[in-house]
Amino acid sequence: MPTDSATSTTPTGVAVSVEFGRLGRAFDPSKPVLADVDLRVEPGEIVAIIGASGCGKSTLLRIAGGLDTQTSGSVSIDGTPVATYDPRTAVGFQEPRLLPWRSIADNVALGVPRGTPKATARAGVDRLLELVGLADAAGQRPREVSGGMAQRASLARALARSPGVLLLDEPFGALDALTRLKMQDLLLDIHAAEPTTVLLVTHDVDEALQLADRIVLLGRADGDAAATVLETVTVPGRRPRDRGSAELAELRASLLSGLGIDRHGHARGIASSTTIPAFPY
Repeated sequence: MPTDSATSTTPTGVAVSVEFGRLGRAFDPSKPVLADVDLRVEPGEIVAIIGASGCGKSTLLRIAGGLDTQTSGSVSIDGTPVATYDPRTAVGFQEPRLLPWRSIADNVALGVPRGTPKATARAGVDRLLELVGLADAAGQRPREVSGGMAQRASLARALARSPGVLLLDEPFGALDALTRLKMQDLLLDIHAAEPTTVLLVTHDVDEALQLADRIVLLGRADGDAAATVLETVTVPGRRPRDRGSAELAELRASLLSGLGIDRHGHARGIASSTTIPAFPY
C-alpha cells in the first residue's frame, strides 16, 4: 500500500497550490510523453487540462498525486515536493469504481482517513451524501442506482478525505449528455461548499469552459516528440456561466482550433468529407 509523503505538512481540508516545474516524463528514453511542463495552480482554483488523446493529460494528473513519477523536473503541493502518494490529494475517475457488495454510504466511507473517530466519520459521510443528493440512497447497492448516482457517490468518496487537491480524470466522460450537464452543475455546487483546488482532465471543451477558471492546452509543438503546455487561457466571467455566451463561443472556437478542429467541425489533416459530430449542447 502506498505510504503518505513524509514531506506533506499541510493539513487535509485546506485548498493548496500545485506547481509543475520543467516536468518531463518518458516511459522509454526514445519515447518521451511530457517535456518542460511549467504550470502553477493556485489554491482553490479549478484548472482544466485539454488535449488530444495520448498526449499525457492523465499522466500529468497521476504525477500530481504521487501515483507516478516524473523523469525530470519537479512537482510540488503547497511548496513541498511530491515523492510518493500525497494524502492531501484525492482522485476521481471516469468510472465510479464502487465496491458492489457495499452500500453507497459504506463506499463513501472508504474515503475517510484512517483513525477518524467513528461518529465523526459517519457524520461526515452523511453530510457528503446530502451534499451530492444521495441521502435517500445511502443504503442501496451500486447495482441499484443509476450511472449518474454512482458517479456522485464516487465524488463524495473522494471528498471524504477533505483533500486539498481534487484530481479528476474525465469524471463525467462515461455519462450521457444530460446527466453530464447535471454533474457539471453539481461539481460547481460542491466546489462552492468545499472550495478545494481542482485539476480536471477532460476531452470536452464546453465542459472546460463551464467549470474552469483557466484552461491548459497540452500538446506537441511541430517537430516535438513530447507534449508540453501550448497555451493557457483564462475563462472570462463568474460561474455559473451562460452556455450560450457569444464570448464563450469565440473562445470555444479558438480552443478547438488549438486541438486541430476548425469552426465547421473538420479536423485538420482529415478529408473534408469526414465531419466531426457537433457537440450535443
